[in-house]
Amino acid sequence: MREIHGDTRPRLGQYVRMRPDRATGGYVLLGPETVVVLNQTGHAVLRLCDGERTVDEIVASLVAGFEDADEPTVRGQVHDYLTRLADRNLVAL
Repeated sequence: MREIHGDTRPRLGQYVRMRPDRATGGYVLLGPETVVVLNQTGHAVLRLCDGERTVDEIVASLVAGFEDADEPTVRGQVHDYLTRLADRNLVAL
Protein backbone atom coordinates (compact mmCIF):
# COMPACT_ATOMS: atom_id res chain seq x y z
CA MET A 1 0.00 0.00 0.00
CA ARG A 2 1.34 3.39 -0.97
CA GLU A 3 1.34 6.31 1.43
CA ILE A 4 -0.34 9.59 0.54
CA HIS A 5 0.48 12.86 2.27
CA GLY A 6 -1.07 16.31 2.04
CA ASP A 7 1.76 17.52 -0.20
CA THR A 8 1.51 14.55 -2.61
CA ARG A 9 0.72 15.67 -6.18
CA PRO A 10 -1.29 12.83 -7.74
CA ARG A 11 -1.77 12.45 -11.49
CA LEU A 12 -3.14 9.79 -13.77
CA GLY A 13 -0.75 6.90 -14.26
CA GLN A 14 1.28 6.35 -17.39
CA TYR A 15 -0.93 5.25 -20.30
CA VAL A 16 -4.09 6.03 -18.27
CA ARG A 17 -6.72 8.38 -19.71
CA MET A 18 -10.07 9.66 -18.49
CA ARG A 19 -12.69 9.78 -21.24
CA PRO A 20 -16.41 10.52 -21.54
CA ASP A 21 -18.52 7.40 -21.82
CA ARG A 22 -21.42 7.72 -24.27
CA ALA A 23 -23.21 4.68 -22.90
CA THR A 24 -23.52 6.03 -19.34
CA GLY A 25 -23.17 9.76 -19.92
CA GLY A 26 -20.40 9.73 -17.32
CA TYR A 27 -16.68 9.10 -17.49
CA VAL A 28 -14.41 6.08 -17.60
CA LEU A 29 -10.78 5.62 -16.68
CA LEU A 30 -8.93 3.71 -19.38
CA GLY A 31 -5.68 1.94 -18.61
CA PRO A 32 -3.79 -0.98 -20.06
CA GLU A 33 -6.29 -3.85 -20.04
CA THR A 34 -8.47 -1.90 -17.58
CA VAL A 35 -11.69 0.11 -17.74
CA VAL A 36 -13.06 1.73 -14.59
CA VAL A 37 -16.51 3.33 -14.76
CA LEU A 38 -16.38 6.47 -12.64
CA ASN A 39 -19.21 7.83 -10.57
CA GLN A 40 -19.59 11.59 -10.12
CA THR A 41 -17.42 11.63 -7.01
CA GLY A 42 -14.61 9.65 -8.66
CA HIS A 43 -14.69 11.99 -11.63
CA ALA A 44 -14.65 15.04 -9.32
CA VAL A 45 -11.51 13.74 -7.60
CA LEU A 46 -9.66 12.58 -10.70
CA ARG A 47 -10.29 15.73 -12.75
CA LEU A 48 -8.24 17.55 -10.10
CA CYS A 49 -5.35 15.05 -10.20
CA ASP A 50 -3.15 16.92 -12.66
CA GLY A 51 0.24 16.53 -10.99
CA GLU A 52 0.16 20.22 -10.03
CA ARG A 53 -2.38 20.24 -7.21
CA THR A 54 -1.54 18.69 -3.86
CA VAL A 55 -3.90 16.32 -2.06
CA ASP A 56 -4.58 19.15 0.42
CA GLU A 57 -5.61 21.43 -2.47
CA ILE A 58 -7.79 18.71 -3.99
CA VAL A 59 -9.56 18.14 -0.67
CA ALA A 60 -10.06 21.89 -0.16
CA SER A 61 -11.54 22.22 -3.65
CA LEU A 62 -13.93 19.34 -3.07
CA VAL A 63 -15.01 20.63 0.35
CA ALA A 64 -15.66 24.08 -1.14
CA GLY A 65 -17.75 22.53 -3.92
CA PHE A 66 -20.10 20.57 -1.67
CA GLU A 67 -22.26 22.46 0.80
CA ASP A 68 -22.35 20.02 3.71
CA ALA A 69 -18.96 18.38 3.17
CA ASP A 70 -17.04 17.44 6.30
CA GLU A 71 -13.33 18.09 5.68
CA PRO A 72 -11.94 15.15 7.71
CA THR A 73 -14.39 12.75 6.04
CA VAL A 74 -13.57 14.04 2.55
CA ARG A 75 -9.84 13.82 3.30
CA GLY A 76 -10.15 10.19 4.41
CA GLN A 77 -12.24 9.25 1.39
CA VAL A 78 -9.86 10.95 -1.05
CA HIS A 79 -6.84 9.25 0.57
CA ASP A 80 -8.54 5.84 0.41
CA TYR A 81 -9.68 6.31 -3.19
CA LEU A 82 -6.30 7.50 -4.46
CA THR A 83 -4.50 4.72 -2.57
CA ARG A 84 -6.69 2.06 -4.20
CA LEU A 85 -6.13 3.55 -7.65
CA ALA A 86 -2.38 3.91 -7.04
CA ASP A 87 -2.18 0.25 -5.99
CA ARG A 88 -3.62 -0.59 -9.44
CA ASN A 89 -1.17 1.81 -11.16
CA LEU A 90 -4.05 3.99 -12.37
CA VAL A 91 -2.80 6.99 -10.38
CA ALA A 92 0.82 8.03 -9.88
CA LEU A 93 1.75 9.60 -6.54
